[in-house]
Amino acid sequence: MKAIVFHQHGDLDQVEYTDVPEPAVGADEVLLAVKAAALNRLDLWVLAGWPGLKLKLPHVMGADGAGVVAAVGSHVSNVQVGDRVAVNPTLWNPDDPFARRGQDNMTDAFSIIGEHVAGFFAEYTAVPARNLLKMPDHASFEEAAAASLVFVTAWHSLIERGRLQAGETVLIVGAGGGVNTAAIQIAKLAGAGCIFVVGSGEEKLALARRLGADVTINRNEEDWGKAIFKLTNRLGVDVVVDNVGAATYHTSLRALKRGGRLLTVGNTSGAKFEFDNRLMFGKHLSIIGSTMGTHADYERVMGLVFDGRLRPVIDTVYPLSEGLAALQRLKVSDVMGKLVLSVNREQ
Repeated sequence: MKAIVFHQHGDLDQVEYTDVPEPAVGADEVLLAVKAAALNRLDLWVLAGWPGLKLKLPHVMGADGAGVVAAVGSHVSNVQVGDRVAVNPTLWNPDDPFARRGQDNMTDAFSIIGEHVAGFFAEYTAVPARNLLKMPDHASFEEAAAASLVFVTAWHSLIERGRLQAGETVLIVGAGGGVNTAAIQIAKLAGAGCIFVVGSGEEKLALARRLGADVTINRNEEDWGKAIFKLTNRLGVDVVVDNVGAATYHTSLRALKRGGRLLTVGNTSGAKFEFDNRLMFGKHLSIIGSTMGTHADYERVMGLVFDGRLRPVIDTVYPLSEGLAALQRLKVSDVMGKLVLSVNREQ
């Protein structure tokens, strides 16, 4: 079968579109004929590698996918051949105490398809049957793939961990990425009183407004920390969504009102930073982290996607054979929303 793989860690010169063996299917797994797969910045980090990451090489990339069940393992009863399914990209040990409490994303065996095991940039992949969610006939594979990782991540952070309440004010640092475009929509759906979005250009800020942002700030034209201070009558906001990290955390913390929460699921600008602890205890602030979401979160947020109440932003759809070109575009950040690969569309 055809797939996008790398044979060793490094840069995009290690990535190729080539033939690899079709995966074997375990008793609790299905063979998925992939119809669509979506790119994430995670794909580039996995390619680069980090200490402790041990992959079976060559590694099939891609953490987001949707498709049709092509074969089922001997123990599988929740789906059958021909079912259209989206796939929760989180892997977990169902016997772990956290999993038994419904906290799948906190188990010791937590991992992500495409990050720790073979992913979706292929014509076929093997996935656990428990990760599947049947799709209604009207739902598109491209939207299901584009939504999965970023919407479950944003939902768990904002709603489950952040406990966002109707009427609260929210600041989202970043306007064009997948998690942030999901967060804008989820905050709007939750009834946020005012949604502020900081972005780097008018095109991205216009997208943020279409998705539900009430106020947008161009960080290239003004000091966004001071702008928030003025726009909130010197009070600050209840919640800041900041997945940028080192470059923005100081300003994000200052933008919070007393008792405010900073939510984070990543650190694209760097993981380590300093902050003034007096700001933390003096203003009763909280920094709340989360990774991915539970399967219950996945079912809930994807149900909203299938119902049309939330919708992933898709920038461009490429054929699988042009996956390297899509990855190159992702690397230079010339993207609003998600890049998607179309796979097996003739079947």
